[in-house]
Amino acid sequence: QVQLVESGGGLVQAGDSLRLSCAASGRTVRSLAVGWFRQPPGKEREFVARISESGTSTYYADSVKGRFTISRDNAKNTVYLQMISLKPEDTAVYYCATRPSYYIGSWASWGQGTQVTVSS
Repeated sequence: QVQLVESGGGLVQAGDSLRLSCAASGRTVRSLAVGWFRQPPGKEREFVARISESGTSTYYADSVKGRFTISRDNAKNTVYLQMISLKPEDTAVYYCATRPSYYIGSWASWGQGTQVTVSS
C-alpha cells in the first residue's frame, strides 16, 4: 500500500508560481501512474494532470494547459506539479493519487491534500 503526502501549497498572488510535491512512502511509485486533482471551495473534485509511470507521457486539463507542468523523480519517489501564472480560479485543495495504468483505471491512495489560495 502506498501512502501519499502533498506539500508546497500556500497563499500567493495572481501571477505567482508554486511547486507542489507528492511524496510517496510504503512502496515505490515507479510502476504507477500519478495524477493531480483539485477541489475548489464548494465544488466537486476535478482532474488537473496525470503522468505515466516512466514520466514520458503527460496529460492536462484544458484549464491548466500551458501553465502547469507535472513531472516525477522516481529516485525520490516524488511527483511534482509546477504551477505558473496562477489565477484566483486555481484556488483549491490539491490532491495526488495513483493508479496502475496511465490510460485507464480507478485512482486510489489519495493524499490529505495541500491548500493553494491565489489572491487577486
